[in-house]
Amino acid sequence: MSDEAIRVEGVTKRYGALEVLKNVDMAVPAGRFAAVIGKSGSGKSTLLGVVSGLEKTDGGRVVVKGQDLSGLDEPAAAELRRRAIGIVFQNFNLIPSLSALDNVLLPTFFNGGDLAATRRRAVSLLEQVGLGDRTHHRPSQLSGGEQQRVAIARALVNDPSILLADEPTGNLDAETGADVLALLRDLSRLNATTLLVVTHDLDIAGKADMTFEMKDGRIADVHA
Repeated sequence: MSDEAIRVEGVTKRYGALEVLKNVDMAVPAGRFAAVIGKSGSGKSTLLGVVSGLEKTDGGRVVVKGQDLSGLDEPAAAELRRRAIGIVFQNFNLIPSLSALDNVLLPTFFNGGDLAATRRRAVSLLEQVGLGDRTHHRPSQLSGGEQQRVAIARALVNDPSILLADEPTGNLDAETGADVLALLRDLSRLNATTLLVVTHDLDIAGKADMTFEMKDGRIADVHA
């Protein structure tokens, strides 16, 4: 449907003999905050991987922004991620030798266009996440919460319509994690971005517009 940002239909995914996703169906309307919850090993992160196009399905289909990912080769899938999808990882995935600003700018290197305007946007995003005075600091000079804020700014620098977050508070203490979640939620609302968060934290799920509960590779329940 036209108001859906993400649709997953009958998706299966195997690693060898292990079936990690089993006939999964899920739909997330545009502009909503959705959470996928479940115990470790339930298939949450794999589901996020197939939605991002970083993982290929073994059956079914994934439609993101009206495009069926199964019909895209890797260059086309990478272009869709660059243009429409921001990803925040649990482990931050920052480049240690680069400053916070250069880490944020990484996804823009192949964009072309007005480099000065792109740099201004990256600086503005760092200011929005509370790091306007840390633009030239490297990851080793930043706390875990600050590194995750840099990762959020990086995920937003190309103005994606969909933001995916895989256990974004998993490596943070409770207070810092709550601050990072609030930041994600506020920025997604400000930019009308669809936010899909994979988490085992029920407090995070309680703040979502809709929640998908996974058990043993399946969607066991949906709360909306």
